[in-house]
Amino acid sequence: MAKDKKAKGDSKKAKLAEKKQKQEKKGEKKAKVKAAKVDDSDAEDVDLDAVLEEYKKQQEQFLKITETVAEGPPRARAASCFLASPSNSNQLLLFGGEYFNGALATFFNDLMVYYIDRDEWRCVTSPNAPLPRSGHAWCRGGNQSNSVYLFGGEFSSPKQGTFYHYNDFWRLEPNTREWTRIECKGKTPPARSGHRLTYYKNYIILFGGFQDTANQTKYLADLWLYDTQNFVWHCPTLPPAQLKPDARSSFTFLPHDQGAVLYGGYSRVKATVATSKQTRGGGSQSQRNVLKPMIHQDCFFLRITQPPAEAPPNTPPTVRWEKRKKPANAPVPTRAGATMAYHKGRGIMFGGVHDVEESEEGMESEFFNQLLAWNVERNRFFPLALRKPRVQKKGGAGGGNEHQVRGGRRGRAQANEEELLAQLAALTAGPPSADDEMDLDDKKPAATEEKEQIAKRDMPISAELPHQRFNAQLAVQDDVLYIYGGTFEKGDREFTFDDMYAIDLGKLDGCKEVFNRPVEDWVASDDEDEDGEWDDSDDSDEDEDEDEDGDVEMGDDDEQKRFTPSSRKKRAGADEVSNVDTSSTAATSVEEDETEGTAAPVDDGLPHPRPFESRRDFFQRTSNEWQEILMTSLRWKNIQPETLTVKEIKTRAFEMSEEKWWDCREEITALEDKQEAAGIGEVVSLADRGETGAAGAGPRRR
Repeated sequence: MAKDKKAKGDSKKAKLAEKKQKQEKKGEKKAKVKAAKVDDSDAEDVDLDAVLEEYKKQQEQFLKITETVAEGPPRARAASCFLASPSNSNQLLLFGGEYFNGALATFFNDLMVYYIDRDEWRCVTSPNAPLPRSGHAWCRGGNQSNSVYLFGGEFSSPKQGTFYHYNDFWRLEPNTREWTRIECKGKTPPARSGHRLTYYKNYIILFGGFQDTANQTKYLADLWLYDTQNFVWHCPTLPPAQLKPDARSSFTFLPHDQGAVLYGGYSRVKATVATSKQTRGGGSQSQRNVLKPMIHQDCFFLRITQPPAEAPPNTPPTVRWEKRKKPANAPVPTRAGATMAYHKGRGIMFGGVHDVEESEEGMESEFFNQLLAWNVERNRFFPLALRKPRVQKKGGAGGGNEHQVRGGRRGRAQANEEELLAQLAALTAGPPSADDEMDLDDKKPAATEEKEQIAKRDMPISAELPHQRFNAQLAVQDDVLYIYGGTFEKGDREFTFDDMYAIDLGKLDGCKEVFNRPVEDWVASDDEDEDGEWDDSDDSDEDEDEDEDGDVEMGDDDEQKRFTPSSRKKRAGADEVSNVDTSSTAATSVEEDETEGTAAPVDDGLPHPRPFESRRDFFQRTSNEWQEILMTSLRWKNIQPETLTVKEIKTRAFEMSEEKWWDCREEITALEDKQEAAGIGEVVSLADRGETGAAGAGPRRR
């Protein structure tokens, strides 16, 4: 008997070896066919790990950090990071982002620096920069005031059918332009995007965001604090009964003298809707679970108490969430993607979008361009309106008394003070000589002359705020608010603004246009009009079937605000294409075979495990497929599946999935090592989700 079992085992091993050889030959043949017609393929077979590996090799060719003057402003992008340099009051920093032109998504990892006084953009290349990403977050370093800290983000295939999130942590020194990846001991925050960072003394505070899983988009509510002195992450344990913010992304997170302040946000929550079904005997009611968008309007204060001086090292601080009242004069209607920048104890808010889900097929939206100030201490919003430039009245009859009449006592006191100061300056300096009068203009500092020349540059100034948009990038430097980019949607089109504006928050004397370039490279999809106009009234029934969001008829007015948002985040992986451009500094187009979001050199038609996926998780995700494979195999052997119990079918299906899991173990382990080294979380394929997953992905509003 033992010999018979051994012979059967050897026979089984021989069959498996022969099967693997056939699969390898099949894989090589498939790779050759794909290489021959990759440009005409409609399927997205892109190996994201190979793309980033190739990009990393090209980036390592940069031997040192270099900074070159750019030909113009950076390429248009959304979901980037924009920040006033903490070490130089004359610079703005821009990193990462993505651009979607209707067909392909392009990700960036270039560090762009804007010199305000020179009106000049510079591009920084480095051998050790974070990989391309969007939806990441960064902030200045609190006590490490000259540093900038960055965490997370996401990267995807060109049509975003497959993507994953990062969990890497970086520090940027703005003076030297040097990036350093921070490796921490102990627990670290899981991968995510759409989160927010802020600072408090020697801590970097991280909250929220979302993860895309194989089932849906999961919003997070975990709180993390990074100690910049002891180089460790803390995840405070909160009392179960304590009120705390719900899971969300796209919220406001501002620093405070005693911690941080959180306001608003966006998420998708489970809801039950009733559906009617017509039958022969009449109508019947049923219920089903859906994910509906939710715009949060609550406000929380995060109180942080540092550990006492005698506490042992790495003692975490004490934190407490305190719910505040809803801010007074909050913007109406509620809106997502209304970004906010910190300025002298208040938040400056701009833009946003309000979604109204009218049906399962379509969603109507309204965009805004309001400018608001949120006073954190008073918990109140104030509108900021631009003022028209003052026009000085010419002197005439009674013109000498104009200042006195207009200013009253304050005006007379100011005039007297100015006159006294002028007389005092004249007495101190003495009578000027002829040479002094001649050289007065020549003794101006060179920096003053340069500023005067730049100030004379013609930048259009408008009394109106920029066009309606959401997720605009904001930064405040020297009391001037800079608005960069943002997103606007019209019909099934998503437009990324390629512009930047400057508003003096002290004077509010107009909106200065730093640059504004039209974006004209939108690639129309099959369900759009060939003429490319912003009119969706001619959509056919076939187009409605292809577009999960549906379409709403629109007028011809370009300034009309209401329309259906883009559905690019809902598309499954079936209609993807393969052509990647990962960065503006080094474009790569690496195309490999991919099976369910992982690199698979052999495609045997069976479900494939993913990195960091256990045997149980693998079977839970692919249980139905394995049961179908098992029943098909039984029928080929003239065995009726009905003769087996449900438990027996599941047991055999699990054994088949387990065998597949072990066969791929070596390959998956290698992928896990690569992803851990690159700070990459779980790879997700939208094609696996079906209807539920598509609803979970939705327009994520960052």
